[in-house]
Amino acid sequence: MNERLYPYLIFLPISRKQKVLRAIFGSKVPVDILKFSLKHGISEKIYQKDLINNLSYSNKTLIERLKTLTELGVLNEYMEKSVSAGRTVWLKYYLLSDLGRWFALLLVEESNLSKEEKIEIVHNAFRSYIKWIKELSEKLEISRKDVSKIFEDEMNQSNLKKVK
Repeated sequence: MNERLYPYLIFLPISRKQKVLRAIFGSKVPVDILKFSLKHGISEKIYQKDLINNLSYSNKTLIERLKTLTELGVLNEYMEKSVSAGRTVWLKYYLLSDLGRWFALLLVEESNLSKEEKIEIVHNAFRSYIKWIKELSEKLEISRKDVSKIFEDEMNQSNLKKVK
């Protein structure tokens, strides 16, 4: 197999892992919501009205999925006051949570990310993974020295490959 593999990594909440996976991959609607957020910028506001206007799903379907994604911590829901022509209107919008960003990044093509975005992803993934390894190694009573040695060995190994 000569296909390039991409190391997708997602940190899932232990208590609701199955629910989150089903909510996102059990229907095309949540995937389309995540793709919509990618088109507009992973940290940008996702207005409910824009989703309704741009995705070909009923209002009811979109609102149900948005509610589920919010309850599961994939999206964070907010309200914004807007005044237009002397009229006050409240607009509902969503932002991807950290968990939501990881799922959205599963869907993005690597070539569509800027170098800065890729660097930020590497930093965040590495930080999250290190925290997880630290907690797990402490639970298993693995010494920090052993974990550090593995890290150093791997970092030195990659340097040896570059030198060759």
